[in-house]
Amino acid sequence: MESYCGLRVFRSSSTPSVFHGIIRCASSGSSERWTRRHQKDPYSREVTLRNLKSRAAFKLLEIDHNHHIFHQGQTVVDLGFAPGSWTQVAVDRTGRKGRIVGIDILPCAPPQGVTAIQGNFLHIETQRAIKVLLSEDFLERPVDHIGPLATRDNVGYGDLELSACRHEVMKEANQSSNTNAVRQISGVPVVDVVLSDMMANTSGNSFRDHTLSMDLCNSALAFALDTLKAGGHFICKFYSGAEDVDLERRLRKAFDVVKREKPRASRSESREQYFVSKSRKKGVTKQDLYGKMYDY
Repeated sequence: MESYCGLRVFRSSSTPSVFHGIIRCASSGSSERWTRRHQKDPYSREVTLRNLKSRAAFKLLEIDHNHHIFHQGQTVVDLGFAPGSWTQVAVDRTGRKGRIVGIDILPCAPPQGVTAIQGNFLHIETQRAIKVLLSEDFLERPVDHIGPLATRDNVGYGDLELSACRHEVMKEANQSSNTNAVRQISGVPVVDVVLSDMMANTSGNSFRDHTLSMDLCNSALAFALDTLKAGGHFICKFYSGAEDVDLERRLRKAFDVVKREKPRASRSESREQYFVSKSRKKGVTKQDLYGKMYDY
């Protein structure tokens, strides 16, 4: 084990970290309903047969089949990667020369050969750590796991109110002595694909769920514009609502092709959808889309 940028770095030969969580038992009625639906779901059965982490893998597989996102040897960043099903797809499609970096607020052991950070993506120090990893010299040295990231809390995305979160990130950006270093690190885009499967836990309040979803998508897009090569691709999950039109407008300014997708593996009752954005336009920056909102 070694220290890097204030994080604990575990390499391939190291003993994997073990994390312990709390298991909440469901009521017998809801458990029975879940079991019946699970048994009837063909994707759930395929998850076991193919040794996948979750049925979400089939959503990305369908998107890749329709839009040809992945190629051998790409560098991919997977935001909100736990439990790792999208990461598995990325590893398979990019091959042995691919470079995959995963980030999630939850503790999760990454698939073999993947670099992973545990931290809140909405915190500036987490994004700085990702950008450091994306420096070309570091990508020459494979890492298994980095974490947990030293943040002030370990809460879910949905536990941070939108306005408070924006205020906190901007405050950190203004006060951080490392802001210039962040800009230097992100000066040479090295990423081919940015994936964002981040989603706050639904609360039952559709307006709140949609607003939090849009904040995660916009943060992911701002990050993508810092790190994606010209011609790179961006895929993000979102909770549909009134503001997704504004997000789509921004995406069309930054990418040549933008499509909405509702993969067959996505449950029909779910309001989740995906923006598939291909071929990042050269010269379009996050400042062009957001002004100083994400200027860190």
